[in-house]
Amino acid sequence: MAVRIGKQTVKLESKPRIISTYTVVGPKEGQGPLKDEFHNVLEDDMCNCESFEKAESKMHYIAVQGCISNAELKESDVNYIFSGDLLNQLFSSSFMARDISIPYIGMYGACSNMTETLSVAGMCVESGCGKYVIASTSSHFSAAERQFRMPLEMGSQRAPTAQWTVTGAGAMMVSSVQEKDKPYITYITTGKVKDYGIKDPNEMGAAMAPAAVDTIRQHFEDTKLQPDYYDLIVTGDLGKVGKSITEKLLLEFNIDIRNNYIDCGDEIYDDENQGTNSGGSGCGCSASVMGSYIYKRLLNGEFKRVLLISTGALLNSISPLQGESIPGIAHAVAVEMGES
Repeated sequence: MAVRIGKQTVKLESKPRIISTYTVVGPKEGQGPLKDEFHNVLEDDMCNCESFEKAESKMHYIAVQGCISNAELKESDVNYIFSGDLLNQLFSSSFMARDISIPYIGMYGACSNMTETLSVAGMCVESGCGKYVIASTSSHFSAAERQFRMPLEMGSQRAPTAQWTVTGAGAMMVSSVQEKDKPYITYITTGKVKDYGIKDPNEMGAAMAPAAVDTIRQHFEDTKLQPDYYDLIVTGDLGKVGKSITEKLLLEFNIDIRNNYIDCGDEIYDDENQGTNSGGSGCGCSASVMGSYIYKRLLNGEFKRVLLISTGALLNSISPLQGESIPGIAHAVAVEMGES
């Protein structure tokens, strides 16, 4: 039974296991520093589809099917799938779900979708409502660009602070089956929406950093843990600019995470050589890095305790045109390895 501790955190006493993952990325991600970590690197980001949006949905489907296969299960074994993406009406997730026979709940948290869906999947398993539950998400550079910024055909110059939406998808299978050699979820800290007045869609890192800071601070306040409890503290989607802001703001609360902190968006690309400016973002950013690079190192014992904080910018295609600022959200999930 889950136990609420502090203001925003629950401790999952049953320690739901992440028994399998699967990641799919596009060609650009497959040329980056983590190229050897992903399960599937596409040769063509169109994925043999006629639009970017359909390509993203197909990637999402491949990730979910790969996750089921890696768990040595069938679709009929899975009780729920919690999924989300960046596109209007959850295009990628819903069209993926129509091709599988699993009860589906669509969720939207922008780029925070990986920890949002993973949080709910963990709580679902903890409650006894599901034995096998999938958390999944996706994003696609070209689909996101033309929805949130400018049509690619315009060839608009990208700002130095702009981030490159990761073309990728990731799925994780959460289970009540206690496989001792698999990592498990211990804490979930659900974030609050934070808005510090950033209005420029090219400043995603700055818009999301305050939410990351608030959730990380609250996690440590609720759990009474210290940053060095974790081998790795990982934000999902802040890139270089947002990562730097997060480090500096946390120091104002006397929280120093600089020795064990990385950001998925800062790791997935070689920004200088790949022209990705401030790094990566998008739902697929934390999903693909957590489901491959970090998950593998939990399995081999390199990491014992990881705190993942995926961050999202809760704008849509219309809100910046109406002069609205960009609200941010961040959710944290602690994943640990060892005997329960």
